[in-house]
Amino acid sequence: MPISAAETPLLDDTVDGCLDYKGRPVRRSTSGCWRSASFIIAVEIAERFSYYGISSNLITYLTGPLGESTATAAAQVNAWYGAASLLPLLGAFIADSFLGRYRTIILASLVYILGLGLLTLSATLSSVSSSGGQNADNAALNSSPQFQVILFFFSVYLVAFAQGGHKPCVQAFGADQFDTQDPKECKAKSSFFNWWYFGMYTGTLTTLWILNYIQDNLSWVLGFAIPGIVMAVGLVIFVLGTMTYRYSVKGDEENPFVTVGRVFILAVRNQKTSYSAIAAEEEAQGTLSTESSKQFRFLNKALLVPDGSKEQGVVCSIRDVEEAKAIIRLAPIWATCLIYAIVFAQSSTFFTKQGATMDRSITTGFEIPAASLQSFVSLSIVLFIPVYDRIFVPLARALTRKPTGITMLQRIGTGMVISAMSMVIAAIVEMQRLKIAEGNGLVDKPNVMVPMSVWWLVPQYVLFGLADVFTMVGLQEFFYDQMPNELRSMGLALYLSIFGAGSFLSSFLISTIENVTGGHGRDSWFSNNLNRAHLDYFYWLLAALSAMGLALYICCTKSYIYARRGRAF
Repeated sequence: MPISAAETPLLDDTVDGCLDYKGRPVRRSTSGCWRSASFIIAVEIAERFSYYGISSNLITYLTGPLGESTATAAAQVNAWYGAASLLPLLGAFIADSFLGRYRTIILASLVYILGLGLLTLSATLSSVSSSGGQNADNAALNSSPQFQVILFFFSVYLVAFAQGGHKPCVQAFGADQFDTQDPKECKAKSSFFNWWYFGMYTGTLTTLWILNYIQDNLSWVLGFAIPGIVMAVGLVIFVLGTMTYRYSVKGDEENPFVTVGRVFILAVRNQKTSYSAIAAEEEAQGTLSTESSKQFRFLNKALLVPDGSKEQGVVCSIRDVEEAKAIIRLAPIWATCLIYAIVFAQSSTFFTKQGATMDRSITTGFEIPAASLQSFVSLSIVLFIPVYDRIFVPLARALTRKPTGITMLQRIGTGMVISAMSMVIAAIVEMQRLKIAEGNGLVDKPNVMVPMSVWWLVPQYVLFGLADVFTMVGLQEFFYDQMPNELRSMGLALYLSIFGAGSFLSSFLISTIENVTGGHGRDSWFSNNLNRAHLDYFYWLLAALSAMGLALYICCTKSYIYARRGRAF
């Protein structure tokens, strides 16, 4: 029976390398592009709303309903955020190797909703228990604060696990909806990333302005339930776009993790091979000597089998070796950015606790929730990104003659300088706050508002936002661009892992300082009574560490060789 034209996509209307939801060749006119990307942006807005609905005010819940000390709560927040930032490595591996991005997003969203539901339940138990009105049926359950704490931490780490699968896949899946071989779609893809960030920070700002107020002034139960509902709606919207999505076709190529791993294994096995044999092999393949080929030369030994020949056994191609080298080159950049990540962790912990002690009133009877001050980070990002793209880049391009104005590594370094400046300002503001508290006899009155406007904290938040525009966006672009094509999802996960490891280091640093400066009747730097604490010392320490990290970073970038464009500076 002949197949009608309606059932057979025209060759020039078919998108290469993609299938539709039924596994058929996908038609350009009925799939992908903005019709699909809008669904994906919607679920990202919902996810960011839900995520920041927990993370932005987590320290307030820990020190409030759960009754933890400031130092313990800050360490817990950093540990949780660290896990949430490292788990995308696992999520990216599962998506790229087994489930695919679409299925991973669906599964992660379901786990996300489950975690938020259990979190709401834990807040409900805490609320009923604290009210003192529990009946005989629930008295046994609610009489155990330990159960509530276990349920709470299980819930938030379940959310972190779900976010690990969601975060590295959604943006990549959205970009998959645009065909870079088509000029119009290629241009639209660039615009997609702009709207992606706009949507992401829209969700964040909504959380910080509305949800934090509900949590602080109305109900924690409602404050945790709303993100769960929003996430469920986001999942429904995402599923509605199923029939319009383009699904990338996996070829028969070997798993990229296996390919890169083989390079390291063969290099170790061939450690006794002479470099003269390697040089002979490179010459035989017609490979020209470059800066890249000279760097990490021990990996070039993977070009030969252990006996120095190519007559038998599996060997690696020069491309495989160069991709392995590209990954190694990222390690020093990754490590030297950890100090920036430690500083980044403070905006949702100690900055929030500072704000809670200050005058937050706008009008009579209305106060800004301390956690809502974080909205100035997102707001400054939204406002400065157009300035960076439309003003800064053209000016820098005129001076440097580079298409991007400045290199990716220079962009990252600029943000690190601004980050160090934010810590200096934070230390100065905290010194002033302590001085005012002492001058008004409030040193031993931690529950009394310090007569200092909370707006004094805005500059450090704004500088955080400016630093993010340079460093965070730069890191995302850098780790995506410099990874092998098949591992770019993992590249985005590596970028996120910087902030995960930084949060764990921040937690360790806080715990160490708490043990060293506290005890024996002394008030630690992180005393529950912030009027006797010394957050200013901590901020000065972070400023000094930032300067050291920047110096190490500059040293590493001097020898960095771009995978595609030559030297960094």
